[in-house]
Amino acid sequence: MLLTAASAAGWVDAVVGGGGLILIPILMLIFPGMAPATALGTNKLTALAGTASAAIRLFPQTPLNWRPLLGAFVLAAAFASAGAYTASRLPASVFKPVVLVLLVAVGLFVATRPQFGTTEADTPRTKAATLTALTTAAVLIAFYDGIMGPGTGTFMIIVLTAVAGMTFLESSATAKVLNSGTNVGALIVFASQGHVLWLLGLALGLANIAGAQLGAHMALGRGAGFVRVVLLVVVVVMVGKLGYDMLG
Repeated sequence: MLLTAASAAGWVDAVVGGGGLILIPILMLIFPGMAPATALGTNKLTALAGTASAAIRLFPQTPLNWRPLLGAFVLAAAFASAGAYTASRLPASVFKPVVLVLLVAVGLFVATRPQFGTTEADTPRTKAATLTALTTAAVLIAFYDGIMGPGTGTFMIIVLTAVAGMTFLESSATAKVLNSGTNVGALIVFASQGHVLWLLGLALGLANIAGAQLGAHMALGRGAGFVRVVLLVVVVVMVGKLGYDMLG
């Protein structure tokens, strides 16, 4: 069950992000005595393997160069670490209503604009717009990933698409690089607190890589329209999950 969940999480993460919504509940179900922080830390190790492998598969298809993205990667790791430290003082329940509203807004925005993210932007892509999108994703969204996490990849894709004018496929590839950085930053914090089951995380990481490679292959083969559909499905699932958690 864990290997299947890790593979499915890798597939979802590779396309639009959100794999933690699959694997973390399964970890808590199979190990009912596991501390939530340990589930989060172990998931970060597993997700790092998958997102890094998907980034290697997808990124050569994007027009960005490595220099600005490397800086954004470092920023993402730093702010995700800061978010993970902050998480010990601010419970995730504080952020759930805000995230729920944002996800609903994202879903409506994408659903009502069929061309958004599926074609190149009408205006020329500028370095300033690209740097703004990368910085926003690597600072604000990375910080959020350290605190809570659900929807990180989705929010990154939306920001990169809306601000930098990328297609969903390009945004997904770029988000994988940045998400790898957030996973590294948060993992360092969780590991320093003893909240990572290394052997389990590495074993699940192999399954996560398999799912991520399949997801990356399908994203490349089927294009931005496929990524758009999966993104909408994941947003609906995340809204349902967060709404259920809040009502519960």
